[in-house]
Formats: sequence, C-alpha cells, structure tokens
Amino acid sequence: MHGNEDPSGWVQRWSHLVPERGTVLDVACGHGRHARWFHQRNHPLVLVDRSQEAMAFTAASLPAQAFEAAVADIEAGPWPFAGRRFDAVVVTNYLWRPLLPTLLGSLAAGGVLIYETFTQGNETVGKPSRPDFLLRTGELLEICAGLRVVAFEEGFHENPPRFVQRIAAVRQAAATAGLPAPPRYQLP
Repeated sequence: MHGNEDPSGWVQRWSHLVPERGTVLDVACGHGRHARWFHQRNHPLVLVDRSQEAMAFTAASLPAQAFEAAVADIEAGPWPFAGRRFDAVVVTNYLWRPLLPTLLGSLAAGGVLIYETFTQGNETVGKPSRPDFLLRTGELLEICAGLRVVAFEEGFHENPPRFVQRIAAVRQAAATAGLPAPPRYQLP
C-alpha cells in the first residue's frame, strides 16, 4: 500500500551519520517513510512536498510536535527554508538540478547529505525515463565535490528493476577540514 513502504536501505544504512537529535530536512518527502524512520531515532523533522495529500498522510502518522511541514512547489516557487541550515538533507527518488546548490547550501557544518535517485539507464527498464530526471554517470560525485564523500554507489538493482546513484556526504566543520587525520565516519 502506498505510504507504507519501508525506508530506503541507503537512508537506513547512513542515517547514523546524522548528529544526535540533529534536524533532518526530508525533501520531496512523499508519504513520509523517511520522516517516520528519523522520528523513531529522535530527530526533529522539517518536511517539504508539493502534494497536500502526501503531506496530510505523513502528518497523520507523526505527532504534531515532531515536525515542521511545508507544502510547496520547490521547482516553480521560492525555497521555503531560505537561510536555514540542517543537520541532514535527505532526498530519494527526486531530481531537480536547479535545486541542488540550494540543498547543498542548506547543510550545516557537520551535516550529512543522503541522496538516492535514478540514473541513466533507467529509461530501459521503466520510469522515470526523461533525461531531466536521470543523473548522469558520476553526477552526484561532481555535485558533492566540496563535501567529504563517505559512500557512493551507482548501478542496477534487480527488484524492482532500476538504475540508481547514491551518495552519503558530510559538510565538514571548519575545525576539522584540512586536518592530517580525517574525522571518523563509522561505516555500517
């Protein structure tokens, strides 16, 4: 049933990088599968989606004090969180290239970007199939060049059939950037 899907395995795998009680921005949150995941781990939530129906579904599954929500068309309208920084930005199954600099700019020092979406090749197995909605080979690595990449994957998954690209990357705090020993980001 739509809305009851499990959180992405990639999001689950790298969610430990989010600072304890750090605020998580869930972009294009849909029916809230990741919001529920982070809520169970005691993270304050900020949610954005253009679908009022999806937001209502998500809101019904979380305590009102657990989240801040914005119903907004982030492709055509203004960014609803201008000037704000988050401890994590989570994006799955969504790509709007003009928004990428804004998402990176929304990461606080020490904040983590957890991103997973479709990549070229997906047009051979289903939707999305338009190049506007498919990452180019290695594109997330290029986008995250200024961040510390902790993990990256690109490839094909059989069930359901899809081509994906994934990244977990951290905006290093100024106090740790350039040190001889890098910060220790625990691998699961």
